Amino acid sequence: MEIEVLVVPDCPHRQLAEQRLRQALDDEGLGATAFASRVITDAAEAERSGFTGSPTILINGRDPFAHPHATPSLACRIYRTPDGLSGSPSVDQLRQALATAVRRADT
Repeated sequence: MEIEVLVVPDCPHRQLAEQRLRQALDDEGLGATAFASRVITDAAEAERSGFTGSPTILINGRDPFAHPHATPSLACRIYRTPDGLSGSPSVDQLRQALATAVRRADT
């Protein structure tokens, strides 16, 4: 499984997203799975990467939290979670996205 956390420089939610992602990986029995973080610095790179705000989490090259009409942007991203708006998906939302990615890989 290939996982990337894409952020803008000095993203205030990078640490939260990375902590929640690590917890979700551990919870799903994927604790040995590493992920990379990459800083997106310009609009062309945002376009190539499918980056629609910081942080964007890609699992096997796919953004499981993408909105259909979102456009590439060098901006902060807000996620709707069960606890309200947040700078990162919740651990449970990330667990669900990881489980879906595992199922897709098995088919």
